[in-house]
Amino acid sequence: MIVWTIANQKGGVGKTTTTVTLGGLLAQKKKRVLLVDTDPHASLSYYFGVDSEELSSSVYDVFVASKHLTKDRVLDCLCSTKLDSLFILPATMALATLDRRMGNQNGMGLILKKAMDLIADEFDYVLMDCPPVLGVLMVNALAACRRIIVPVQTEFLALKGLDRMMHTLEIMAKSQQREFDYLIVPTMYDKRVNAAVDAYQTLREHYGDKVWSGVIPVDTRFREASQAQTPPSVFSPRARGVYAYDKLLKHIQSLDKKS
Repeated sequence: MIVWTIANQKGGVGKTTTTVTLGGLLAQKKKRVLLVDTDPHASLSYYFGVDSEELSSSVYDVFVASKHLTKDRVLDCLCSTKLDSLFILPATMALATLDRRMGNQNGMGLILKKAMDLIADEFDYVLMDCPPVLGVLMVNALAACRRIIVPVQTEFLALKGLDRMMHTLEIMAKSQQREFDYLIVPTMYDKRVNAAVDAYQTLREHYGDKVWSGVIPVDTRFREASQAQTPPSVFSPRARGVYAYDKLLKHIQSLDKKS
């Protein structure tokens, strides 16, 4: 099972769109895919019409039951989607209390990794959507993954947020004594806007080959797909944004084969 975490310490840069689109593409390629929502705002869950506040269990219960986790307990928390091979582990607002309630407990940073290890034979890919805040949830998602995908909106303020994310990865690498493989993905790119072009060039200058050579363009079909509660690759398979994400997917898979 391959785990990718989609993270950035700035909101509104395309994390959930990236998670949903890559997950949908993988599911359409006959892969069994789990999307994990670790954001208390639950945007990923609501994308698929899952109101986790009305569910009997969610990713919150995985944390609460961390000392007694079993494979069945984790699987019981999953919800299906319109795609047969695409599932979601939904979030709930209760996640916002985890740092205060459990943040100082030993082993809190490895709970998601433990949960994913328990269900490793059930899925080909797991994609984790992170909150834009460094805390127990992001630490868990980073610790559990093989690769980090960092969507960055091609505008000045988003580049400042990226600096914080890179600092976080440095801290995590030291504490876990491991290097993190990460890929920066320029999103919401509009070649007609000078600020977007400048931001992309700045990304390439500062981060070199850690930046994907392609871009995810601005595409209204993403918004329409979310309204239809359907992955963009299913809703509008020929959309330019979907085409870009398919190229990104192939690139990440090629990187995984080399590592």
